[in-house]
Amino acid sequence: QVQLVESGGGLVQTGGSLRLSCAASGSSFSINAMGWYRQAPGKQRELVAAISSGGRTNYADSVKGRFTISTDKAKNTVYLQMNSLKLEDTAVYYCYADLNIEWTGRDDYWGQGTQVTVSS
Repeated sequence: QVQLVESGGGLVQTGGSLRLSCAASGSSFSINAMGWYRQAPGKQRELVAAISSGGRTNYADSVKGRFTISTDKAKNTVYLQMNSLKLEDTAVYYCYADLNIEWTGRDDYWGQGTQVTVSS
């Protein structure tokens, strides 16, 4: 069994910064990719940023130049540094991981979600 534990959400004013963290733990696994999605009220869940095991990154156009995704492989942790936050960044942010689980194969896992609220 694998768990993703998120931290770092909260309330911040426009223009401010937050850093989200997500640590994967549990059964023996290797990471194919990790990333962050978000879902605002009344909207579909959307990809914010992702990073592959090889370090390739992918960002939503709306966050390019403001958000940075990174990993600490030793800690099986992915980070999302969010700068110059805007009102429209307000959402629940979900961590996800594309993992190879020993004996069972490839599967996707999701964190519980962390609220990010940007106020004016």
